[in-house]
Amino acid sequence: MKSSRKQMGRRALLGSVAVAAGGSSAVLLGQSTARNIKKKVIESPKAAKPIGPYSQGIQVGNLIFVAGEKGLDAKTGKIVSGGIEPETRQALENIRAILAEVGASLDDAVAATVHMIDLKEFPRMNKVYGEYFRHAPPGRTTVEVSALPAGARIEITIVAAIAA
Repeated sequence: MKSSRKQMGRRALLGSVAVAAGGSSAVLLGQSTARNIKKKVIESPKAAKPIGPYSQGIQVGNLIFVAGEKGLDAKTGKIVSGGIEPETRQALENIRAILAEVGASLDDAVAATVHMIDLKEFPRMNKVYGEYFRHAPPGRTTVEVSALPAGARIEITIVAAIAA
C-alpha cells in the first residue's frame, strides 16, 4: 500500500511539474510510470563546469531543467570580471550553451529564477537579461540572497520546454 501511494505521489508531482510548465501530465509521462521515466544529463563543454555534485542540466521528457548558472568563464572556471552586467551575460551564455546541447534555445525557456546578492543592481541586470529575451520572455522570479557560490553576484536557473 505504501509503495503504491508513493508511486501515485510521484506521478502527481511530475504531472504537476508538466502542468506548471504549460503542458499536461500526459505530455511528460505519456504511457510511462514514475519508475521508468528517464532523465538525461546535459553537459556542454562551452559552459562552465559545475562547482559541485550537480549536472549543468537535466532533460525529462520535453522539459529541460538548467541548474543555477553563474557568470563563470568556461575556460578558467572563474567569475568574469566587471560586475553584474558581464556576470549576467556570461550566465546567460552558459545557459544558451547547455540548451543548445539538446537542440533547444533561450526561446524555449518558460520559467526563470534569478538570484542576486544586491537588488540595487536589478536595473543593470534587467537590461542585459532583456537583450537575451526580446520576445515572449519566460515567467521570472528575482530574489535577493545573502551570498552565492564562487563569489558570484548572480545565478540564473531556467526551465525550458521543447516539442515532444
